[in-house]
Amino acid sequence: MRTHRTATALLAAGALVLAAGCSSSGGKEAEEAAQSKGQGGGGVVADTPRMKVAMVTHSGEGDTFWDIVQKGAKVAAKKDNVEFLYAANKEGKEQAQLVQTYIDQKVDGIVVTLAKPEAVRDVVKKAVAAGIPVVTINSGGEFSRAFGALTHIGQDESVAGEAVGEELNARGKKKAVCVIHEQGNVSLEARCAGVKKTFKGAVENLNVEGTNMPASASTIQAKLQATGDIDAVVTLGAPFAAASVQAKKGAKASAEINTFDLNADVVKQLKAGEVGFAVDQQPYLQGYLAVDELWLNKVNRNVIGGGKPVLTGPALIRQKDADALAELTADGTR
Repeated sequence: MRTHRTATALLAAGALVLAAGCSSSGGKEAEEAAQSKGQGGGGVVADTPRMKVAMVTHSGEGDTFWDIVQKGAKVAAKKDNVEFLYAANKEGKEQAQLVQTYIDQKVDGIVVTLAKPEAVRDVVKKAVAAGIPVVTINSGGEFSRAFGALTHIGQDESVAGEAVGEELNARGKKKAVCVIHEQGNVSLEARCAGVKKTFKGAVENLNVEGTNMPASASTIQAKLQATGDIDAVVTLGAPFAAASVQAKKGAKASAEINTFDLNADVVKQLKAGEVGFAVDQQPYLQGYLAVDELWLNKVNRNVIGGGKPVLTGPALIRQKDADALAELTADGTR
């Protein structure tokens, strides 16, 4: 019975992919494609027992990146007959408490970020010991296996930073500031360290209060006014690109603004030449694959990537790429 049900579910998942692939012909196929992106009801649902998956991230208030992660997770959850739960706290201690809450609820799987790995290490190991499979996403991938997770889904932050440094070299930049919006976040620090590793010019880290956007913009503006030879600003999250564009105007500076991550505003800024390039780590894919991995592991004992990190980035997005992404960012999937 289980083998038949699993096979049926996996065939259903394949049918959903095929439906999306035929969307260009319109009619029913187009409707199903829209449903697969979370735009409508219905669609193919796995014929497997209902399961419950919880995601706990380090998101601060107003960070649109995590809206995209959740959108991907919810689409996978709908397809996989999964009840999806979400909670977040930017403080490591509180994040660990949220994970413990879901352990107490005896969920079937947990997705967690490792931005502050030491704070959540013990509770992640506790979940694994309790028989709850864990998938880590987005940050702290180097700690994932040691903590007992099935796999890590995200980009290699050091490699992403190195790609930014190389792009700055290609653009002839000489002095950059790397804006860290959450102190103690190992992934953000790794990004800036990667930039420093490959950039031939000078790089200085600048800490801002990430949960206070006006204050962040003010800090960046003050830095640009005080250090007139900065010719590149690298922000580590899409909302901070807009803050930096504002700060640049206020400081009457000429520095190029570049950023990690995408949202609709960044795509518009790329088209307008207000942002030079962006680094896309595909947050939709991180959420989708994390939920899908827990479902696949439950029903078929699959492990995506064989336990190795599954990379979703980095991909450099430049002005010429913006038009192709405009519709997707408006839809909230990129």
